Parts: sequence; C-alpha cells; structure tokens
Amino acid sequence: MPVKRLNPTTPSQRFRTVSTYSEVTKTTPEKSLVRPNPHSGGRNNKGRRTAVNTAGGNKRQYRVIDFKRDKAGIPGKVATIEYDPNRSARIALIHYADGEKRYIIWPVGLSVGDVISSGEGSDIKPGNSLPLRAIPVGTTIHNIELKPGKGAELVRSAGGFAQLVAKEGKYCTIRLPSTEMRLVLAECIATIGQVGNIEHENIKHGKAGKNRWLGVYMHNRGVVMSPRDHPHGGGEAKSPVGRKKGPVSATGVLAHGFRTRRNKKTDKFRVRRRGSK
Repeated sequence: MPVKRLNPTTPSQRFRTVSTYSEVTKTTPEKSLVRPNPHSGGRNNKGRRTAVNTAGGNKRQYRVIDFKRDKAGIPGKVATIEYDPNRSARIALIHYADGEKRYIIWPVGLSVGDVISSGEGSDIKPGNSLPLRAIPVGTTIHNIELKPGKGAELVRSAGGFAQLVAKEGKYCTIRLPSTEMRLVLAECIATIGQVGNIEHENIKHGKAGKNRWLGVYMHNRGVVMSPRDHPHGGGEAKSPVGRKKGPVSATGVLAHGFRTRRNKKTDKFRVRRRGSK
C-alpha cells in the first residue's frame, strides 16, 4: 500500500513515485473471471480519431467484479489480493463455500484467510455487505447501490468511503466523499469499511510516458491554436484567454464554475450539494 520514490536515474524519474504493491499476494488473475477488454484508441468505426485525448495504452483484460454481492448467507474466504489494471482499488478473490469464485473490491482491514458474508444478519466488519437499513448509523461504508439489485455504483475508487448519517422511513441519508448528502433507499446494499489502496492519491506519474501507458494522449492548449480550432485561439504572440465569461472547452462549454448536471429527476434525493455549507 505505501508508495516509494525511485532513484533519479533520469530527469523525468526524479519526482516519480510508484506503489510498492506490498498488499498484493498474487500477480496472475483467476482465468474464469477474466474477459477481453478491447480498446478503440479514441477512433470511431471509420478509423478517425474522435476522442482527442485518448490513444494507445497498454493492453488490459477485464476482471469481472461482483458489485451486486447477492451471495446472501453463503460465507466466503479471501484467497488472494490482486492488482487490477482497470481501477485504482485492489481486488480480492473470494472462494465461497458452494465452490464459486468471485472478485470484490478490497477494503482496508481485509486479509487473506478472512471470512466474509453478505445479507442481513452479517457482522459489521470490513468486507461484509448488508442492506442500509441493517447498518448502524455512523458506520463507514463503500460500494453503495442506487437501485436495489442493480449493483454498487457509488464509492468504488481507492481510498473512498461514505458515512451513513441518518435513517428516516424508507430512505437513508449518506455523506459521500465529495461531501454531498444524498438520500438512498434503505433496501440498497452497501459494503462495510473503506476502499483499500489509500495511498493511491500520493502517486506521481513523473513523466509523460506513464500517461501514454494508461491510454491518455497528449493535448494542446487552446490559446496556441487558431480561432477556427478553439475559442481561445488567435491573437498575435502570446495572448490570454480574453473572454468575459471565462475559459471554455473546444466546443464552447464553460470550463470553470459551470454546472453541467441535468438530471432533474434525481434532484429531490440530494439533501446537500457538494462544496456547499
């Protein structure tokens, strides 16, 4: 879980930090839980680049993660903790008592050999999944469903955790990592604990090549383009953005302080917006 600094053998490596992967116990994935994961390289069906900041990247295979946690009443034993190239969190391979194997998001405090369970009646300890109505108020949770049975959609990245703040009727109030307060149905399932790999936020890529491995293509600033290519373009020599409403994207969408959320159907479930006091 800790990060380490590499010897500065090159200028780009001087500030680079990488994970020690000390918590990983196996380097090869479970074959039955691996699927192909083809990449478009940012190109459409005609081979033309349409996603301007996407290209290249190392090949990856997708690990099938159990976000539904519907193995109620069947205990499972943690067999391995593995690296997943598709997410910032680590994953844990669970061997269930009925012979089935599944991957879950690895939470802090879960070790190889520990036994986890799902469903109402499970203990309040890291890795166990329960409906929100069965979780005590104040508990730290992650992997939270928005619709019962659909699978976890909230709080799944490294180091993430939410807190169950209150229960009222058929809804529970949850404080998300963004500080947003949201109402979620009490029948939705959540997992106890905090997502592992907490030190992920301290990793510095250190060089442009690392982004290229991740499939991120270098991009150009709008102010150095021509006016036909970007709203920030044009002018003689170096020029500021020079727009009264502030900087915008290449398509004219405001870049700073502009709310892009349009899902009015779910506004009633947001008790408090993120960043508000």
